[in-house]
Amino acid sequence: MKADDPLLRILACPLDKGPLDLLAGADDEEALYNPRLRRRYPIVDGIPQLLPSSGEQVSAQEHERLLLTRVPAAGDDGGPGDGTGDRPGATP
Repeated sequence: MKADDPLLRILACPLDKGPLDLLAGADDEEALYNPRLRRRYPIVDGIPQLLPSSGEQVSAQEHERLLLTRVPAAGDDGGPGDGTGDRPGATP
């Protein structure tokens, strides 16, 4: 999945229904991340696993690292924050 993939704009966290950030791992391991809840959802064979039970809670230290490695979505400012950036319909 790429940061400009139109699918990324409509995917939402199954728990809070908010936007997700794409994480591109160093070892080609991709995931979607909800910085508001600190939950990471894996992407397996190009398919996002967005069941609540598929999400993994991350530690505060891991959360800080993930904010620095996330791939900003199109129109997102890319800075750390609540994860909404400048996405249409997002409220800060």
